[in-house]
This record gives sequence, structure tokens and C-alpha cells, in this order.
Amino acid sequence: MAKKALNVGLVGYGFMGRTHSNAFLQAPRFFDLPYQPVLKAVCARNADRVKGFAENWGYQSIETDWRALVQRSDIDLIDIASPNDTHAEIAVAAAKAGKMVLCEKPLGRTAAEGKTMVDAVESAKSPNMVWYNYRRVPALALLKDLLEEGRFGRIFHYRSQFLQDWTISEDLPQGGEGLWRLDSSVAGSGVTGDLLAHNIDMALWLNGSLTEVAAMTETFIKERKHSLTNKVEPVGIDDASSFIGRFQNGSMALFEATRYARGHKALFTLEINGERASARWDLHDLHRLEFFDHRDESRLRGWKSIHITDGDHPYMKQWWVPGLQIGYEHTFIHQVADFLQAVGEKREAAPTFKEGLAVDYVTDAVLKSAKTKQWETIPLV
Repeated sequence: MAKKALNVGLVGYGFMGRTHSNAFLQAPRFFDLPYQPVLKAVCARNADRVKGFAENWGYQSIETDWRALVQRSDIDLIDIASPNDTHAEIAVAAAKAGKMVLCEKPLGRTAAEGKTMVDAVESAKSPNMVWYNYRRVPALALLKDLLEEGRFGRIFHYRSQFLQDWTISEDLPQGGEGLWRLDSSVAGSGVTGDLLAHNIDMALWLNGSLTEVAAMTETFIKERKHSLTNKVEPVGIDDASSFIGRFQNGSMALFEATRYARGHKALFTLEINGERASARWDLHDLHRLEFFDHRDESRLRGWKSIHITDGDHPYMKQWWVPGLQIGYEHTFIHQVADFLQAVGEKREAAPTFKEGLAVDYVTDAVLKSAKTKQWETIPLV
């Protein structure tokens, strides 16, 4: 039976534009979905580059103004994969135009921006989702299942890191294409909104709400040349960010992110400790979940390394035979599949914009605490 077409309009052709495009193409090939995504149009300001992107990925048309894309009657879904300073304006306009809206993380540069986006999609009743793709790592989806089954008992600790080293050079400019993450006016913040946002979303999903935080940030290189003005200007983003906190369930939080950890490109790790069990995960070995169950027989008790490739592991029955693993790009494919399935069943697809706003509230509190040097309370969404 023919599936209903769902016409996608993508804003942005960078790294995330590629991952999203691949996901829209692959999801219906591996999952039985109620919709068939159609790559109808891609939008970016550089006409030559966006034309090349469209030809490579199979988009039927291009736009150089996102406003024109949003107003097109042949577009059902707007996917925002452009820099952070564009998220709010595009999302609000897309919702008002009656489109479904997907948005890269973080939702807004601030919680205030994120709130306008939530209000817009909820007022328009637009299906919406934020691309926190790591929720779709099968090992972490299994961890979520184990937590919900009560295998851990009371949770005591949650700790997580995201370490990189790509901004250490003083010669790296801020601003411009590819370097907008170093420009606070575009990015909103540095590693707090870029890297820690992933850690925070994962923590809220696995362990529930954070209630308060005490944070510290640092900008190691205080001035950089701006690629748009060619002038040396103050750097407004945080190069490193760490915080302690408390969850609503009483457990303690410990988080760290930096772009100044030489030798690390994308070290995203987490560990959770409960009264009966513990688990840990590492993005570099994303198809494994390390699990310790204190209820095991004492002479056999120890950490297990669970290879997440079997058909009864989350998502894996859609892929290869047991023993053959999948990778980073599959998390986006899973997210598209989950979104389209939810739309077909007329239910929300997590993480919604509202859940993205919950992350923004935490990142705002982290940045504020780093300035006030005080504990900051996190508002409830």
C-alpha cells in the first residue's frame, strides 16, 4: 500500500543538514512507517553551495530565503539545521504557517527564546521534536528500559562528561561559516549549550528533573580575531563548563564539558549508580553498555559488557544479524522513524520542544551560577 508523502523543507546544509538528510532517506527503508519523507526543498543563503547540496542528496528544489520556504504550500515539515541564532524565528514562523517543526539542539540560545518556540508550536498544535539524537543510541535506550523496570532501585549518583580539543589553537578565529560556535551572538553560549546540552538532556530523560546547580565556567582564550570583521574581539563563549547539582529524586549530579581536553575529539560518557545496580556508557564504544548488578551471585558478581546487537535490544531488529553493530548516523534514522510513527498515531514524539526548553532552563542556570558563584534553582517547565 502506498504511503502518504511528507514533504520536507530543510534549512541548513552543514554537518547536521547531512545527518538529517540521510535519516529522512534511510528511515523508511528500514522501518515500516506511515509516511514517506520526500526531500522537497533545502534552503541556505549561498545559492551555489545549496544547489550542490540539493543535487547530492536528491532535494527537488532550493531556496535562499527561509521565509519563502516556510510559506510554500508544498512543504509539510520544516527541519531547522541552521545556526542557533536562527532557531527561534524560523520555528515560530513555521508553526504559524501550519508546518511540523523539527529543530537542532539547543532549542534556543536562551530559555526565553526556547519559550517562544514552545508557545508557538503548542498554540498551532504543530508536531515538533528537538534533535537530541543520543536518546536513540540502542545501548542508552536499553539503559532507559532497565531504569524503568526498577533494576537500579534508588539512584544515588549521575555523572557525565563531554570532552573535545578542537578550539585550543589561539589562531582559530571566531564567527563566520563553520566557526559560528565560537561567536556568542550566534551560538548563545559555548560548550554549555553545545556539548553539555546533550549530557543534560540525557540525564533528564534517564534520571528525571534537576532542581538546582552550582557551576563554574572558563574562557581560556579571551580574545580572537573575528572572521567577519577581521578585528580582534573579546570572546564571549565558555570554553569549559562544569557543575554539580541535585536531581528531584535526591541523587547527586556531576557534569563536565570542555573543548580544551587535548587528545579527545568526542568523549561523551555517563555513569549512573543505584542501590542495586550501576551502568556506564562511552560514545567511543556506543554499541556497548557496561552493567553491574549487585543481586548477582557473589562469586560471579562483576561488571558485564553487553554488546548491543541482538534483535531484542532496542531498534536492533531493524538492522543486521546479531554481532554486527551500527553507528552514529543510525541515531538520526531512529529519531526520524520515531517521529513519523508518532505523527501517524497522533501522539507526541520525544524530545518535544517542551523537553528541549527544560534543557535550556538548566543551561541558563549553569551559566548564571558561574557568574553569581551561587547555587541556582531550575524552573519547572
